[in-house]
Amino acid sequence: MNKNVLITGGTRGIGEAISREFAKKGYNLIINYVNSKDKAEKLKTELEKEYNINVLTVQADLADEKAIKNMVDITIGKFAKIDVLVNNAGVVIDKEFEDRTIEDWKQTLNINLIAPFILTKLIGKEMVKNKSGAIINISSTNGINTYYPTSVDYDASKSGLISLTYDSAVEFSPYVRVNCIAPGWVNTEMNKELSEDFVKEESERILVKRFAEPEEIAKVATFLASDDASFINSTVIKVDGGWY
Repeated sequence: MNKNVLITGGTRGIGEAISREFAKKGYNLIINYVNSKDKAEKLKTELEKEYNINVLTVQADLADEKAIKNMVDITIGKFAKIDVLVNNAGVVIDKEFEDRTIEDWKQTLNINLIAPFILTKLIGKEMVKNKSGAIINISSTNGINTYYPTSVDYDASKSGLISLTYDSAVEFSPYVRVNCIAPGWVNTEMNKELSEDFVKEESERILVKRFAEPEEIAKVATFLASDDASFINSTVIKVDGGWY
């Protein structure tokens, strides 16, 4: 029987790559999106046809607690259980430090930290009932050692997500493994607006001299969900090419 994975922000960038990698592994997918309905439905059709799996697309604004709970209810109703949760969705609002507003902070924290907490709480307890499960949080090296004042709230949210990983692993032990991936620079839509000079400068600080591809992050996610990672828990894995 196929396992089921819920992926937030699963239609773009790292999220889309994660959706595709889990599909390759034979998982049924629950792909969350906010606005990209057409893209979500196109991805659903493609993956179902190619991998003979079931894909459920669910629109939910992760800043809305009721919408999150409704998404979980729909998912449990469709698939009975969730084997893997990937808290991937995230937002970043780049502004000068002095221009940052409380509303910016609230928007960032709602999506990047509070939504993962709500999902972890709701789905984690279901996993405990089933005595099995894996939760994977997509944080960032911005939460560890690559700080940018123009994204102070993003950095704080990603640091908080790492803390949530540790606390959740304790809360749901021994049945649920909770781990975190902290990517460095990745070639995603979010980073397409970066200047050529900035990309070159940052690439020089990476030992492999380039940004990651989304698929390189996604493969770590499927590994952490697999039985091959059965003794990996409460761990943060940096996937940054050796940034220094």
